[in-house]
Amino acid sequence: MGAQIKKIEYVFPENKITNQDLKNEFPGYDFERFEEKVGIKTRYIVSENETGLDLAEKACHKLFESYDKNKIDYILYCTQSPEYYLPTTACILQNRLGLRTDIGALDFNLGCSGFTYGVNLANALISSGQVENVLLVTAETYSKFIHPKDKTNRSIFGDAAAATLISKTDDDNVFKFKFGTDGSGYDKLIVKNGCSKFAFDPDAEQISYGTDNIYTDNHLYMNGPEVFNFTTKVIPSFVNEILEVNNLKVEDIDQFVFHQANSFMLDFLRKRIKITKENFFNDLSDGGNTVSCTIPIALKKYCQDIENDNDLMLAIVGFGVGLSWSGGIIKINNKL
Repeated sequence: MGAQIKKIEYVFPENKITNQDLKNEFPGYDFERFEEKVGIKTRYIVSENETGLDLAEKACHKLFESYDKNKIDYILYCTQSPEYYLPTTACILQNRLGLRTDIGALDFNLGCSGFTYGVNLANALISSGQVENVLLVTAETYSKFIHPKDKTNRSIFGDAAAATLISKTDDDNVFKFKFGTDGSGYDKLIVKNGCSKFAFDPDAEQISYGTDNIYTDNHLYMNGPEVFNFTTKVIPSFVNEILEVNNLKVEDIDQFVFHQANSFMLDFLRKRIKITKENFFNDLSDGGNTVSCTIPIALKKYCQDIENDNDLMLAIVGFGVGLSWSGGIIKINNKL
């Protein structure tokens, strides 16, 4: 008995922010160069009263248009934008979706590696015979944590939600995964205030960083150069480890689908690992960096462009906030 990703649906909020919109706010910033280097043209952000859970509910309803929701046995909800500190947002989602009450519902707080963690967790639940159908939901609204004057992070991050159905199959279509954690880099991507360690500070000092970016300790801070250095140092060898533990080579993989952080970083990793452009997904032009949602969105987009019905061998790899990274090999059909 094994597991397989059967279906993916995703949604963006209605509010669309183009590079021209940002240029109107920050006329001194070269958004043409940003678009060429980072690869992002548009991103979407929630309205003031809209939350990640609202997006998650929409993504799930979209999935249930072609799947019986009464078959769901377990919700895995990945977010760093929870509805409340408590209760668990997955419990609220169960109620809002009208799912059965004899199911499991679990939140887990991970960012850019969240989807790959979730696939592995769903596979473990299914392969151990505990459940048959897992609803893996990723939902993020980083826009709520970004300072209005932080043009770099406002340019990079977008909001989204994705709903992924992972079900029991006779064949094993989720292969071996590997993981990595380096908590010494916890402060490289962080919202410092507002939880147990430091309370929200209404008088928090404005801090300047990078190229004329502003944030406070109530807002998202990202040390871009350090995150880039971590990624380029760790991920190439990590990908080789994933291939090795699965007895595969680069040329055995139909497509490498990494966390869509930015185009420059992805192309750097592709060249370092020696993957051809044709076998490496790099497209975050519409939506930007949606954190835990980038990989399921990329999988959906990739499969929509495939014309044949063959099974596809994919490598999925997530990395970022934590510092955390994970990845593995999956086999899917292009009918996602």
